[in-house]
Amino acid sequence: MLKLAKTSLLAVAVMATSVVASDILVTVNGKNITKQDAEQFVAASTKNAHFKQLDKAQQNMIKERLVEKVLFTELAKKEGVDKNPEFIKNMEKIKEELLVNMWMKMQLESAIVSDSEAKEFYEKNKDKFKQPESVSAKHILVKTEDEAKAIIKELKPLKDAALKEKFVVLAKAKSTGPSGPKGGDLGTFTKGQMVPEFSKAVWALKDGTITLEAVKTQFGYHVIYLEKKNAAEPVSYEKVKEKIILSLKQKQFAGKIAEMAKELKSKAKIVDMTAEANATKK
Repeated sequence: MLKLAKTSLLAVAVMATSVVASDILVTVNGKNITKQDAEQFVAASTKNAHFKQLDKAQQNMIKERLVEKVLFTELAKKEGVDKNPEFIKNMEKIKEELLVNMWMKMQLESAIVSDSEAKEFYEKNKDKFKQPESVSAKHILVKTEDEAKAIIKELKPLKDAALKEKFVVLAKAKSTGPSGPKGGDLGTFTKGQMVPEFSKAVWALKDGTITLEAVKTQFGYHVIYLEKKNAAEPVSYEKVKEKIILSLKQKQFAGKIAEMAKELKSKAKIVDMTAEANATKK
């Protein structure tokens, strides 16, 4: 898939959002703590995670930290930390950073990419927009090889619908994996999403068949049923249109910023003090 360009300054840009009642998680002395606050907290501390994906205990822990943050902020103000010269100096630096970030955001938003430009890019780079080969499969996970062999022996004489139905029944009854209650259903996945031993075994199967030997992984012993192999196929333009437009905007933005930086530097009086100091030493 297309790799989108990244702009480090934009990564910390502040996005203005309206708060509705359903967004408020808790109030502290009249101050709202929102889902957006929690999302930012999670993003700052954990990669590739979202607040809504966390379990109840983790969400409660994050709410506690955010409540503490509000209370400590109030206490710091009461003790006059906001009047401290060092605090004021640091606030000026933050204001400068925010000013540049907001300006950068405005420059990106002003970039214009037409639908025809995006479509032309898609047509020229179709090989980059492909859904990789995938499989739909089920498995039964047990602790010992003997258990797996017994399951295979019970399934081996069966075919087609009878095999699938019996597999689901055995998965619900015997699988120790989290997919057991769902009949061992693992959904659809690509090669890189499973451990190598499992991936190799499932891709060697034909549709509607099982592994005739137990597949050992770090999790235990698996009996795998392959429902269907899905060939790699192109992703439609409509599905990637917005990503392409954003990518082209970012490319346009990067070029514009580079040109503006070059022009501003040419007009500015810039003195490299370290270079002068080194020249003086010589």
